[in-house]
Parts: sequence; structure tokens; C-alpha cells
Amino acid sequence: MIAVNTKHTGDPKKDNRGYAETMTSEQLDQLLSEEWLRQMVADIRGGEEKMKNQLPYICPHYTAFKNNHRAQADIIPESFTFMTCVDVDDKELVDRAINRALELNKDEYSDWQDQVLRIEYSARKKVHIYIRIPKGLTIAEAQQAFCAEIDVPYDEQCITPERFIFVTGKDEEVFRSEHWLEPLSEEEIAERREAYLQRGLDVDGRGLLRAESERKIATPDASPHEVTTTEKVTAESLAKFDLCAQEAGLDQNAMDIWGERNWHSNLMAVLSVGVGKLMSKEQLFAVVAERLKNYSQTEDCKKLINYFYDNYNADKGFMSVGLRQINAKAQQAQTCFEEEEELDRYVPDTSASEVLLNVKKLPLGVRESVAAVGPELAMPVITAVCPCIGALATGVKLDVHGRMRGLNLISYIVGDYASGKGNIDPVVDAWMSELSALDEMYQKQEDEYRRKKRASKNQKNQPEEVQLPVRNIALNNTVANLAERLANVEGKHAFSFTPEADTVAQKWRSAMSDFSVMLRQSYDGSRYDREAKNPDAVNVHIKHLLWNVVMCGTPDALYRVVTNYTDGFQSRIAMAQMPDNTYSKLEDTPYVLTERQTERIQQVAHLLPLMTGEVVLPKLEARGREWLEKIRLESMMNDDRVKARERFRTCVTTQRMVCCIMLCRVCEQLIQKHGLIGAEKQLKQNPNLWRDMLIKAQTPTMLDIYTVIADSLLDCALFFFRDRVEQAYRSRDYAGENRRRRMGKNDTIFARLDLDFSFDMALRHSVSVNGAGVSRNQVHQMLKNWKKQSLITQTGPSQYRKIQGVLS
Repeated sequence: MIAVNTKHTGDPKKDNRGYAETMTSEQLDQLLSEEWLRQMVADIRGGEEKMKNQLPYICPHYTAFKNNHRAQADIIPESFTFMTCVDVDDKELVDRAINRALELNKDEYSDWQDQVLRIEYSARKKVHIYIRIPKGLTIAEAQQAFCAEIDVPYDEQCITPERFIFVTGKDEEVFRSEHWLEPLSEEEIAERREAYLQRGLDVDGRGLLRAESERKIATPDASPHEVTTTEKVTAESLAKFDLCAQEAGLDQNAMDIWGERNWHSNLMAVLSVGVGKLMSKEQLFAVVAERLKNYSQTEDCKKLINYFYDNYNADKGFMSVGLRQINAKAQQAQTCFEEEEELDRYVPDTSASEVLLNVKKLPLGVRESVAAVGPELAMPVITAVCPCIGALATGVKLDVHGRMRGLNLISYIVGDYASGKGNIDPVVDAWMSELSALDEMYQKQEDEYRRKKRASKNQKNQPEEVQLPVRNIALNNTVANLAERLANVEGKHAFSFTPEADTVAQKWRSAMSDFSVMLRQSYDGSRYDREAKNPDAVNVHIKHLLWNVVMCGTPDALYRVVTNYTDGFQSRIAMAQMPDNTYSKLEDTPYVLTERQTERIQQVAHLLPLMTGEVVLPKLEARGREWLEKIRLESMMNDDRVKARERFRTCVTTQRMVCCIMLCRVCEQLIQKHGLIGAEKQLKQNPNLWRDMLIKAQTPTMLDIYTVIADSLLDCALFFFRDRVEQAYRSRDYAGENRRRRMGKNDTIFARLDLDFSFDMALRHSVSVNGAGVSRNQVHQMLKNWKKQSLITQTGPSQYRKIQGVLS
């Protein structure tokens, strides 16, 4: 049953908004099937907006009101439906809200499994989502939690108990659960009511009137105390107070309602929960001054707090399980507040054209990595840690453009001397600490073997040579040693990090081609072989070369590492540039990696190796293809061949990097729900759990991160390599000689041309952008490409016209 107003009885007393009568589910279905209702919805969508007020409505929260009068004063608490309706009022969010709600309803790991009861389009083609309220939660709490899950704004105006929802008929239904309007069992109703009563609420989740209690405490015998406190309000003390207010069924943001009786009642409810056991009296006075500014100045407030502390030993004694949970959550809130303060120390220039990452929305581990160096270095540190994550999650293979590959990544962080590159070193060390500890044990065994080998140099019995899977490999190495190390990693990723890229340039000076080949093959995960006739020489056959590398260095060191610009090595490197700090002031409190940040990074790093298998991420793939097409069109309109070719591997690299970040999101969700030990147990018991969670982690926030990273990688690659790539292609040593161009203005040749243009106009604009070296054949080829891509059409000899609607 449900409270309904059909608005079409013909009786003025029943057709007004203050009327609501009880209907059975059968009667409601009959109403929703009426032809006049279908026609009314069609008329509203056709422009008759005023007709909306004539639509029937239901009251989702109650089955009946006293005297059929829909008002708070006439609510019958016992008729509460334990159901509410989320109203998504933004048309752009409708499809996403529907899809997410249906996903949650089927997700066995979600708190909302089988809790979505009905979804219908509204008269204005928005959406109403009816949900079952979780046990113990109020209407407001349920809506807040569900809105957060489906990633839509929470509407505070939609939580009043007597609220009604206009209905639109069966034709507008998107989904209906078999439990829609199904009566709950008496046992479940009793449990739900008891859960509210345990919180000090009425049986329908609303606050109880405590008039009798108020009278007992309003005029206590204890004499008032003068209160002078120098206590400062902290995020932890505020969180304790707010959580106790929630436990009492109050909204901490709406407690300061004018009127001493309201203030007294609200504060007494919070005190009754036990907030006094969580903080000193002085702290509470400081918090009340923040949360109840008006009431804190009154004599009644001082009397009430003093009375509780003096007569009930409020700050002493045993804490219940509920209070201990509140205390733990408050301490966590203080931790988060401190981290957010660190992140907020850098305020990006809103006038800058560069789009910065939203650091606060990054997952556990990645967020701590950025916090350790400051948000201004977000892109450099993310570019550095993603190869670490890819190496740790060595069992994960991602489908990119139909090809399954590991998370193979090579990165270079470029910056001038004293630009802060050294701040990234401890972050990388934190990610690889567990792997490094294991490798240190292997290296001790190798040292022991070498010692025995030297000791028995001239003896007949030589110690057996050990082949240990050391995965953290030094770049200050020879080709033979490196190949041997890579062959012994047992099919897992090797990892190398150098804070000085010149280590590579100096050690591999005569074998830089070998270094380039090995890294190119490691990026692709392809086969690597090395043979020699000498039986003592290193012979290796690696089916899939897996080696993630992170390098930091100056721009000139970059050009000593990357010496060939046509073999594809530079296109496989994810590059990030340190910001220019030449004239920056020295920070009063420089960013450092704290023990807490290190611990959280290590928690995520500990879980990553437990994830094994192949995964397809369709939304991430779609975003990658969308970005590729955007860059293709931009490049073609400006005849920018370098940018067009650079985009291919940038897309692949970015998809791998975003997958790494999303894996950290999966770890964060598991740790939050089960703790570190529980998360490890879940991953071992359910080998496919990470994959299911990763697919659901393809949220709009994560997909937006893709665009930011891809644009940054492409811009950086073009900044450092465009001229050198163009020169390399123009060189006589390059067989496929093609003319390349230097980037001019931001606008394109295509954009400069009029709607109707001639060949001569295209030639003039090409010369103005690319220089006097442009030939007529080049322009003919450019126009041919445009026609092939349906950007233009030929209207006559040497006459062309842009096709409208192709590009905005």
C-alpha cells in the first residue's frame, strides 16, 4: 500500500495537494495504466508545462496520513514504508544515474543489491529512483549514500517526510522490482523500528520529542560554572560531535535552528549519545561555539554542559562499541583533514590553460604520492609511480585495441638541476620497498656465492652457481649482466630506477642501440634473444621481455639517452616535465614523504601482486579512441604529421597508466571495506574479484584523468622531440624522406580558410604557417587527404568548399 492523490476525482477537497489516501498496489497499477495519464505526460513534454501540477502523485514514505491530510503534523509513524525516492533533476546525469543504479542493484558486493525498487522517467524526461532505505538509516542518510554511489548531486529539498512525487504511468517505467510495494515481514519491520529506537529516533527515523527529559535538565540544581577555554577546534573534535549528532538522528548542519528550546533539545540529544566520553569539557565548549554559535553564548548552554560533566561523569568510564567506532572515524577524519591541508597548500593558477589533475579524487597510494611532493608535481610523480604499479601488478594484462599486454611502461622525468626531481626518489622507494627487501635477500645469497667462489678459486669442487630472481635491476650494468637478470625474473616484470639519466648515457655509450632495442621490446612485451658461441657467454631466450624503467634527468641528458628519433624509442617513453621553479620562494614547510603516507603506499603495493589475469575495460578503450580521433582531426587540419604519428603510442601508454591508477582504486575500496589483512584474504579467495571491481572503477572521474594524462604526455613529447623528429625525417640517412613542418600558431590551416576557397588560398595559408618551403604538390596532397576524410568537397577546377557540420 502507498499514499496517493489521483488529482482526478472531481472532488475539490480531494484534488488539492494536501490530500493523500491509501491505495493498494493493484489500484496504483490501474491508475498508472490510464490513457488520460499517458496523454497528459505527452502534452507536458509538448510544451504544456502548467499541466504538471495536475499529475497524480504518490507519497513514497508513508502508506497513510491522519484524516488523509498530507502534512508533517498528521504523519502516522507506524505507516512508514522504509522506502524513499531519489530525484535526479539534471538531464545530463539521467542516463548515467539509471545505468549506475541498475549496476548497483545487481552487484553482489554492493550495499544496494536488490534495494532499487522502481525507476521511472518524470514528465520532463528526468528520472525518479525508488530505493529501500538501509536498516537504521534515515531518509536523508539513505539518499546521501545512494547519490554518492551513483555519482549525482544530493538534493536536500527532497527528504521531507511528507514529500510527494508526480507519477507518469507504466509506459515511463525503466525498471520495476518484484519487491515494489511488497509488504515487509513483521519481523523485519520490528528490526528496522528497533534500529531507529536504538538511535533515539522514532519508529520512522524522525527525531523524538524529549519534552519530559528537557524539563528535568532545564533547571539543574548545580550552580553554573564560568567557562573560559583556550581550546582550539580540530577536525577530530568536530567529527566526534557531528558523528554523535548523526547517531542521535540530527543533521549537524541544521542544529543551530533559532530558539533556545531547539538548541537545548539538540545539544542534550548529542550529550545523551556520549560525546562527553570522547572529549574534554573545554573541547566541547569550543566545538559548541562552532556548531551552535548562538546557543553557545547563553547561560543555559553552560549550565547544560556543566551539569552533564558534573553529574554523569561524562568524560570518564567505559566507552561502548558505538562510541569506539565514532572515535576511530573521527581520528581518520583528522588524518584526512591534515592530508587535504597539505594538498591545499598549492593553489593552481585558474588562468592557466593547462588542465590540472584533481588530486583529491586520486585513489589511495597515488594520492599519498602526490601529497608527498605537492600537487604542482602531480604529473611528474604520477608518471614516475605508474611503472612501479605496473611492475608490481605483473600478472595483470590489459586489452588495448584488441591486444592483451602487460602494464609495460617506460618513463622519463625531465627537469633542470635543482628543479625538485629528487623529491620523487623516496616515493618510488616506498612503492618498491617490499620488492627491494626481497631482492636484498637474494643479493646477500649472491654475495655469499661470490665469496665462496673466490675462496675456492683453485679447488676442484666449485660452489654451484645460483640463479636468483632479482627484479630490481641497476641500470649501471652491462648488456650481458642485464640480459641475464631479465632472463631470471620468472616471467615477472623487472624494474629499474635511476635518479640520474646520465648513468645510462655513460654506461651504455657504446651500446645505446642495445639499450633502445631492449626497452622497445619490453614496452611491447615481445620476445628477446641473445646468443653467443662462447659457452661462458650469456645466452638468453626470453619469451616475453617485461621491464619497466623510470629515469630522471636534465633535458640534455634526455638527448644523450634518446639518440635515434625514427626508431620509435622516444614514442614509447611517457614524459613529464618538472615545473619551472627558478624564481619560486622556498617553502616554509617543504613537502616530505611522511611515515603515514609511506605506510599507505606500501599497503597498496602489497595487494597489487595478488591480481592476476586479463581484463577488458570498454569505457577506457572508448575514451582512448575518442581522444585518438580528436587528435587525428586536429593534426590533419594543420598537416601536422609528427603529432598525428605521436598520438598512437601516447594513447596506449595512457590507457596503461590509467589502468594502474584504477588498480589502486580497487585496492583502496578493498582496504576500506575489509582492512589490509581482509583485503588480502578476499583477493586470494576470489581471484576474479579485482577484475569485477576494476570494470566498475571506470567512473567519469577516472576517464577524465585519461584525457588530462594523454594531453600532457603528447604535449611533452612534442615539446622535446618535434624538431628532432622532423630533422631526422628530412635527413638523407632516412630512406623514407618526407617533408616535415615546425609548429606555428595555435590555429590550423583548415581553420584559416573561408567556407569556399581556392587552391591558391590554401597555398598562401600553407606558406604562412609552414614557411616558404611548401610546394604545390604538398598542398595538393593535403587537399586530397581532406577530401578523403570528407572535410571538403571540390566544387570546380581548383575550387573547394568545407563540409558544414563535420567539425565545430
